[in-house]
Amino acid sequence: MKSLTVGVVGAGRVGAVLGAALHAAGHRVVAAAAVSTASRERAARLLPHAAVLPADEVTRAATDLLLLAVPDDHLAAVVAGLDRTGALRPGQVVAHTSGAHGLAVLGDVNGMALHPAMTFTGADSDLDRLPGIAWGVTAPDRVFATRLVADLGGVPEWIAEESRPVYHAALAHGANHLVTLVNEAADVLRAAGVGEPGRVLTPLLTAALDNALRLGDAALTGPVSRGDAGTVGKHLDRMPAEAVPAYLAMARRTADRAIASGRLRPQDATALLDVLAARAEQRSHS
Repeated sequence: MKSLTVGVVGAGRVGAVLGAALHAAGHRVVAAAAVSTASRERAARLLPHAAVLPADEVTRAATDLLLLAVPDDHLAAVVAGLDRTGALRPGQVVAHTSGAHGLAVLGDVNGMALHPAMTFTGADSDLDRLPGIAWGVTAPDRVFATRLVADLGGVPEWIAEESRPVYHAALAHGANHLVTLVNEAADVLRAAGVGEPGRVLTPLLTAALDNALRLGDAALTGPVSRGDAGTVGKHLDRMPAEAVPAYLAMARRTADRAIASGRLRPQDATALLDVLAARAEQRSHS
């Protein structure tokens, strides 16, 4: 693809990294909008060749491609505001990085939804994670979108407009809730007197994730998948109270999947399901 003149609105964790990746691919990232101190510092570090300007000036400078990396709930207002100022121009492609939104949020603006299936911290090391990742793309011009994703080292995954919220829910459920789950497990280990939870969890969770991705529900192990109601009851009796609701919800969903996949026979699940239901009832009345 020929070199594009690019602007980035939103030099947050995602925008600054993607801008740096576009620069590394040979495109000219000429301007970026960065409001907070953290965003300005990030832009200075990752986009040193880009002028830090107001969003409308960034839009005018981005003659080929404007990258909008703003929070999902602000995206429509940002697009409408740029349209009102007359900053958007014919021939310019507007690409937003929202996973939940597709093309409708852009209105009549020529553009695409371009969502990287990756978690970002805003650190330089994020650039090393981009090669090979999937991008959830909704675009009228698939040729241009494919070339742009290729320049970023990724592979397009074509998502229908109406499927964007479900696509995004899947990624948020998997990645964001995984972080919560891991930290909950670490907190419970600390409550058990374990001084370095990470040392205990790293090999176990690494193996569990690998098995889950390769084997699906066949990777299920542990007391819920065996129907060990007594063990699960002891867990609920002794674990910190703040961790119980999440444990109950996940244990019930794990039981459902274990039964549906044939890992746990319904007759062997009765006592376990009774324990979970009784504890959930107790909590609803407490």
